[in-house]
Amino acid sequence: MSTNGLRTVLLVALAVLLALALTAALIAMSGKNPLIAYWALLKGAFGSADRIAFGLNRSTPYILAGVGIALCFRAKVINIGAEGQIAVGGLAATWVALYFADLALVLIPAALAAGALGGAAWAGVAAVIRLKRGVHEVLTTLLLNFVGLLLVSDVLHGEMGEPGSGFPQSPLLEGSAWLPKLLPETDLHIGIVIAILAAIAGHVVLWRTTFGFRLRVLGASHHAASYAGVSFSRCAFAVMFIAGALAGLAGGIEVLGVHYRLIEGFSFGFGFNAVAVALLGAINPIAVLPAGLFLGFLEAGALAMQREVGVPSSLVFVIEGLTMIFVLSSIGLGTRHRRV
Repeated sequence: MSTNGLRTVLLVALAVLLALALTAALIAMSGKNPLIAYWALLKGAFGSADRIAFGLNRSTPYILAGVGIALCFRAKVINIGAEGQIAVGGLAATWVALYFADLALVLIPAALAAGALGGAAWAGVAAVIRLKRGVHEVLTTLLLNFVGLLLVSDVLHGEMGEPGSGFPQSPLLEGSAWLPKLLPETDLHIGIVIAILAAIAGHVVLWRTTFGFRLRVLGASHHAASYAGVSFSRCAFAVMFIAGALAGLAGGIEVLGVHYRLIEGFSFGFGFNAVAVALLGAINPIAVLPAGLFLGFLEAGALAMQREVGVPSSLVFVIEGLTMIFVLSSIGLGTRHRRV
């Protein structure tokens, strides 16, 4: 590991420790014992095979979407539209799983491919608006999140909705569309393996390919990239397409591996938390992997902490927020130090 890489890891670890320390102070001020609260959180996250499976499943969409966002941020393409891309990806995967159930052995790959294409297409809309009309991708990706969520809601209130269910959801998918389990008698599905492979592939793309070099040059200086003949339009569209595909794949995995049906609001929170994961991983695809696992297991243990100690599970959001503040502060201070 390079000196800069080691320094980044140490800064992130310090940020996490500071966030936990400050949160412990808040727990103590509320009259609870922070050591007992954190022990309950650990047991809730790692106390059984089922809890570990839940944490890994929860981490999967964060890792997949986070890798795509990290690649975008490397090129200074600010994609914050993973929420809508996950929603549309889940919709596309559900559509294939419902209406092409006779595909048998290729049903799962076909549904996941549809999810990836759906997410990529949704990100492509934002990229086209940015490149053709000059509307910044922050605005387009943010607004398309809401459009994507409304699109899912609309189809679930229409032809894809389950009649008489009393809740906006699709019919239960055929068992042939369910993702295979990694561990017997648990809910752990193969999505985490796909997420790990995506993080490794993202690392290789960023650091071992010409395309990744172009992304890094764009992120360092648009003027230098232009002088070197690197096309911002081509790179921005390509990286948005990749990020959308990964987010759409995450949506397909969430539908086929967790809910086994499309549910209104299933993607809520995943996209914006994936931005936090990408930043926590210092916009390095391979570092997104531990960052996503951290967030997934943190949320897995939150309900146990609330149930056993009485500490609100929403305190996890405080930990996430403080961690991000410290990480971004360290990045800002490091950048300022290099300039000086």
